[in-house]
Amino acid sequence: MTSRRRLLQAALAAPVLMAAGARQPSLGLITPDAPSPPPSPPPEAEQMYPGRMRYRVEGIGLAKMTPEGFDSVLERIAPAAERLAGAGVDGVVLLGTSLSFYQGAAFNRTLTERVEKASGLKCVTMSSAVVEGLRRLKARRVVVATAYNPEVNGRLDRFLREEGFDPLVIKGLGLEDTGSAGKVTPESLFEFVSKLSDSSPRADALFVSSGGLNTLDLLAPLEKRCGTPVVASMPHTLWAGARLVGLDGRAKGYGRLLSL
Repeated sequence: MTSRRRLLQAALAAPVLMAAGARQPSLGLITPDAPSPPPSPPPEAEQMYPGRMRYRVEGIGLAKMTPEGFDSVLERIAPAAERLAGAGVDGVVLLGTSLSFYQGAAFNRTLTERVEKASGLKCVTMSSAVVEGLRRLKARRVVVATAYNPEVNGRLDRFLREEGFDPLVIKGLGLEDTGSAGKVTPESLFEFVSKLSDSSPRADALFVSSGGLNTLDLLAPLEKRCGTPVVASMPHTLWAGARLVGLDGRAKGYGRLLSL
Protein backbone atom coordinates (compact mmCIF):
# COMPACT_ATOMS: atom_id res chain seq x y z
CA MET A 1 0.00 0.00 0.00
CA THR A 2 2.84 2.36 0.92
CA SER A 3 4.62 1.57 -2.36
CA ARG A 4 1.51 2.32 -4.36
CA ARG A 5 1.07 5.62 -2.54
CA ARG A 6 4.67 6.59 -3.28
CA LEU A 7 4.27 5.68 -6.95
CA LEU A 8 1.13 7.80 -7.16
CA GLN A 9 2.88 10.75 -5.48
CA ALA A 10 5.80 10.45 -7.87
CA ALA A 11 3.48 10.34 -10.88
CA LEU A 12 1.64 13.44 -9.72
CA ALA A 13 4.88 15.30 -9.03
CA ALA A 14 6.47 14.52 -12.41
CA PRO A 15 4.53 17.10 -14.47
CA VAL A 16 5.33 19.75 -11.84
CA LEU A 17 9.04 18.94 -11.99
CA MET A 18 8.98 19.02 -15.79
CA ALA A 19 7.22 22.37 -15.78
CA ALA A 20 9.67 23.77 -13.25
CA GLY A 21 12.58 22.74 -15.45
CA ALA A 22 10.99 23.87 -18.69
CA ARG A 23 12.78 26.56 -20.67
CA GLN A 24 11.03 29.91 -20.75
CA PRO A 25 10.28 31.10 -24.28
CA SER A 26 12.32 34.09 -25.40
CA LEU A 27 10.84 36.92 -27.46
CA GLY A 28 12.99 39.33 -29.45
CA LEU A 29 11.74 42.90 -29.68
CA ILE A 30 12.88 45.41 -32.31
CA THR A 31 11.96 48.76 -30.78
CA PRO A 32 11.99 52.34 -32.08
CA ASP A 33 14.07 53.29 -29.01
CA ALA A 34 17.69 54.37 -29.32
CA PRO A 35 20.10 51.41 -29.45
CA SER A 36 22.37 52.84 -26.74
CA PRO A 37 22.10 52.43 -23.84
CA PRO A 38 20.48 49.04 -24.52
CA PRO A 39 16.70 49.50 -24.28
CA SER A 40 14.63 47.62 -21.72
CA PRO A 41 11.49 45.58 -22.47
CA PRO A 42 8.31 47.65 -22.27
CA PRO A 43 6.88 47.63 -18.73
CA GLU A 44 3.65 46.09 -20.05
CA ALA A 45 5.55 42.88 -20.82
CA GLU A 46 6.23 41.96 -17.20
CA GLN A 47 2.85 43.28 -16.10
CA MET A 48 1.03 41.00 -18.55
CA TYR A 49 3.23 37.91 -18.38
CA PRO A 50 5.19 37.98 -15.09
CA GLY A 51 7.87 35.28 -15.11
CA ARG A 52 6.43 33.56 -18.19
CA MET A 53 8.69 34.90 -20.90
CA ARG A 54 12.18 36.31 -21.42
CA TYR A 55 12.89 39.29 -23.66
CA ARG A 56 15.78 40.53 -25.74
CA VAL A 57 15.53 44.07 -27.12
CA GLU A 58 17.25 45.80 -30.04
CA GLY A 59 16.71 49.53 -30.65
CA ILE A 60 16.83 51.15 -34.08
CA GLY A 61 16.76 54.81 -33.06
CA LEU A 62 13.59 56.20 -34.64
CA ALA A 63 13.45 59.92 -33.81
CA LYS A 64 10.24 61.07 -35.54
CA MET A 65 6.88 59.43 -36.19
CA THR A 66 6.79 60.79 -39.72
CA PRO A 67 7.26 59.13 -43.13
CA GLU A 68 10.73 60.67 -43.37
CA GLY A 69 11.61 59.34 -39.95
CA PHE A 70 10.40 55.85 -40.83
CA ASP A 71 12.36 55.91 -44.10
CA SER A 72 15.55 56.70 -42.19
CA VAL A 73 15.50 53.52 -40.06
CA LEU A 74 14.30 50.87 -42.52
CA GLU A 75 17.82 49.61 -43.23
CA ARG A 76 18.42 49.07 -39.49
CA ILE A 77 15.61 46.56 -39.05
CA ALA A 78 17.11 43.45 -40.69
CA PRO A 79 20.48 43.74 -38.86
CA ALA A 80 18.58 44.08 -35.57
CA ALA A 81 16.66 40.91 -36.42
CA GLU A 82 19.92 39.09 -37.15
CA ARG A 83 21.33 40.12 -33.77
CA LEU A 84 18.21 38.88 -32.00
CA ALA A 85 18.45 35.53 -33.78
CA GLY A 86 22.10 35.29 -32.73
CA ALA A 87 21.01 35.84 -29.13
CA GLY A 88 18.80 32.75 -29.31
CA VAL A 89 15.29 34.19 -29.25
CA ASP A 90 12.33 32.07 -30.37
CA GLY A 91 10.45 34.73 -32.34
CA VAL A 92 10.73 38.39 -33.33
CA VAL A 93 8.31 41.28 -32.89
CA LEU A 94 8.73 44.59 -34.72
CA LEU A 95 7.37 47.34 -32.49
CA GLY A 96 6.19 50.66 -33.88
CA THR A 97 2.72 50.53 -35.40
CA SER A 98 3.19 53.42 -37.81
CA LEU A 99 6.60 52.10 -38.85
CA SER A 100 4.94 49.04 -40.37
CA PHE A 101 1.69 50.52 -41.75
CA TYR A 102 2.96 53.78 -43.25
CA GLN A 103 3.47 52.32 -46.73
CA GLY A 104 0.35 50.18 -46.75
CA ALA A 105 -0.69 46.57 -46.20
CA ALA A 106 1.57 45.07 -48.87
CA PHE A 107 4.59 46.85 -47.39
CA ASN A 108 3.74 45.51 -43.94
CA ARG A 109 3.79 41.97 -45.33
CA THR A 110 7.08 42.63 -47.12
CA LEU A 111 8.60 44.02 -43.93
CA THR A 112 7.53 40.88 -42.07
CA GLU A 113 9.17 38.71 -44.72
CA ARG A 114 12.40 40.71 -44.49
CA VAL A 115 12.62 40.20 -40.75
CA GLU A 116 11.84 36.50 -41.08
CA LYS A 117 14.50 36.08 -43.77
CA ALA A 118 17.10 37.97 -41.74
CA SER A 119 16.40 36.08 -38.53
CA GLY A 120 15.22 32.68 -39.74
CA LEU A 121 12.39 33.04 -37.22
CA LYS A 122 8.68 33.81 -37.23
CA CYS A 123 7.90 37.52 -36.97
CA VAL A 124 4.89 39.65 -36.21
CA THR A 125 4.75 43.41 -36.69
CA MET A 126 2.74 45.72 -34.49
CA SER A 127 0.39 46.46 -37.39
CA SER A 128 -0.20 42.75 -38.04
CA ALA A 129 -0.84 42.18 -34.34
CA VAL A 130 -3.58 44.80 -34.08
CA VAL A 131 -5.18 43.54 -37.30
CA GLU A 132 -5.19 40.04 -35.80
CA GLY A 133 -6.78 41.39 -32.63
CA LEU A 134 -9.52 43.29 -34.45
CA ARG A 135 -10.32 40.26 -36.59
CA ARG A 136 -10.50 37.99 -33.59
CA LEU A 137 -13.08 40.38 -32.14
CA LYS A 138 -14.94 40.19 -35.49
CA ALA A 139 -14.73 43.98 -35.73
CA ARG A 140 -15.14 45.79 -39.03
CA ARG A 141 -16.24 49.33 -38.15
CA VAL A 142 -13.59 50.91 -35.93
CA VAL A 143 -13.02 54.18 -34.14
CA VAL A 144 -9.30 54.98 -34.13
CA ALA A 145 -7.47 57.17 -31.61
CA THR A 146 -3.80 57.76 -32.34
CA ALA A 147 -0.73 59.68 -31.24
CA TYR A 148 -0.02 60.83 -34.81
CA ASN A 149 -0.21 63.88 -37.02
CA PRO A 150 -2.82 64.10 -39.84
CA GLU A 151 -0.51 62.74 -42.54
CA VAL A 152 0.28 59.56 -40.61
CA ASN A 153 -3.41 59.21 -39.69
CA GLY A 154 -4.25 59.30 -43.40
CA ARG A 155 -1.82 56.49 -44.05
CA LEU A 156 -3.36 54.47 -41.20
CA ASP A 157 -6.81 55.01 -42.73
CA ARG A 158 -5.55 53.59 -46.03
CA PHE A 159 -3.89 50.62 -44.32
CA LEU A 160 -6.99 49.69 -42.36
CA ARG A 161 -9.19 49.90 -45.46
CA GLU A 162 -6.74 47.70 -47.36
CA GLU A 163 -7.07 45.17 -44.54
CA GLY A 164 -10.88 45.20 -44.85
CA PHE A 165 -11.86 47.52 -42.00
CA ASP A 166 -14.11 50.58 -42.07
CA PRO A 167 -12.54 53.39 -40.00
CA LEU A 168 -15.49 55.53 -38.94
CA VAL A 169 -13.23 58.24 -37.56
CA ILE A 170 -9.49 58.62 -37.01
CA LYS A 171 -8.19 61.37 -34.76
CA GLY A 172 -4.69 61.90 -33.40
CA LEU A 173 -2.87 63.85 -30.72
CA GLY A 174 -0.56 65.38 -33.32
CA LEU A 175 2.65 64.01 -31.79
CA GLU A 176 5.79 63.45 -33.84
CA ASP A 177 8.69 62.94 -31.41
CA THR A 178 8.95 59.22 -30.66
CA GLY A 179 9.22 59.64 -26.89
CA SER A 180 6.35 62.11 -26.58
CA ALA A 181 3.59 59.50 -26.59
CA GLY A 182 4.79 58.10 -23.27
CA LYS A 183 4.26 61.50 -21.64
CA VAL A 184 0.51 61.51 -22.32
CA THR A 185 -1.23 61.03 -18.98
CA PRO A 186 -3.68 58.14 -18.52
CA GLU A 187 -6.39 60.62 -17.56
CA SER A 188 -6.06 62.71 -20.71
CA LEU A 189 -5.81 59.64 -22.94
CA PHE A 190 -8.92 58.12 -21.33
CA GLU A 191 -10.85 61.34 -21.96
CA PHE A 192 -9.59 61.63 -25.53
CA VAL A 193 -10.56 58.06 -26.47
CA SER A 194 -13.91 58.25 -24.65
CA LYS A 195 -14.98 61.41 -26.48
CA LEU A 196 -13.95 59.93 -29.80
CA SER A 197 -15.98 56.80 -29.05
CA ASP A 198 -19.03 58.92 -28.22
CA SER A 199 -18.82 60.51 -31.66
CA SER A 200 -19.30 57.15 -33.44
CA PRO A 201 -21.59 54.85 -31.44
CA ARG A 202 -21.89 52.36 -34.35
CA ALA A 203 -18.32 51.10 -33.94
CA ASP A 204 -17.57 47.43 -33.41
CA ALA A 205 -14.28 48.22 -31.66
CA LEU A 206 -11.96 50.99 -30.57
CA PHE A 207 -8.36 50.97 -31.75
CA VAL A 208 -5.72 53.01 -29.91
CA SER A 209 -2.67 53.25 -32.17
CA SER A 210 0.90 53.95 -30.99
CA GLY A 211 3.03 51.61 -28.95
CA GLY A 212 4.31 54.54 -26.91
CA LEU A 213 0.90 55.36 -25.40
CA ASN A 214 0.32 53.84 -21.96
CA THR A 215 -2.84 51.87 -22.64
CA LEU A 216 -2.71 48.58 -20.73
CA ASP A 217 -4.41 49.77 -17.54
CA LEU A 218 -7.00 51.70 -19.58
CA LEU A 219 -8.31 48.73 -21.57
CA ALA A 220 -10.89 47.45 -19.08
CA PRO A 221 -12.03 50.94 -17.92
CA LEU A 222 -12.45 52.11 -21.54
CA GLU A 223 -14.45 49.02 -22.43
CA LYS A 224 -16.71 49.61 -19.44
CA ARG A 225 -17.09 53.32 -20.23
CA CYS A 226 -17.64 52.94 -23.98
CA GLY A 227 -19.34 49.55 -24.15
CA THR A 228 -16.98 48.52 -26.95
CA PRO A 229 -13.95 46.20 -27.03
CA VAL A 230 -10.59 47.95 -27.29
CA VAL A 231 -7.45 46.95 -29.18
CA ALA A 232 -4.27 48.91 -28.39
CA SER A 233 -0.85 48.70 -29.99
CA MET A 234 1.49 47.61 -27.21
CA PRO A 235 -0.69 45.22 -25.15
CA HIS A 236 -2.06 43.39 -28.15
CA THR A 237 1.32 43.16 -29.85
CA LEU A 238 2.74 41.53 -26.74
CA TRP A 239 -0.30 39.20 -26.85
CA ALA A 240 0.54 38.29 -30.44
CA GLY A 241 4.21 37.86 -29.53
CA ALA A 242 3.36 35.52 -26.67
CA ARG A 243 1.29 33.41 -29.04
CA LEU A 244 4.15 33.47 -31.55
CA VAL A 245 6.46 31.67 -29.08
CA GLY A 246 3.93 29.14 -27.81
CA LEU A 247 2.04 30.81 -24.95
CA ASP A 248 -1.73 31.26 -25.00
CA GLY A 249 -1.45 35.05 -24.69
CA ARG A 250 -4.08 35.42 -21.98
CA ALA A 251 -3.66 38.26 -19.49
CA LYS A 252 -6.92 38.47 -17.59
CA GLY A 253 -8.09 41.77 -16.21
CA TYR A 254 -6.92 43.77 -19.21
CA GLY A 255 -9.94 43.88 -21.45
CA ARG A 256 -11.96 41.47 -23.52
CA LEU A 257 -9.45 40.18 -26.05
CA LEU A 258 -6.71 39.44 -23.53
CA SER A 259 -9.19 37.40 -21.47
CA LEU A 260 -10.27 35.10 -24.33
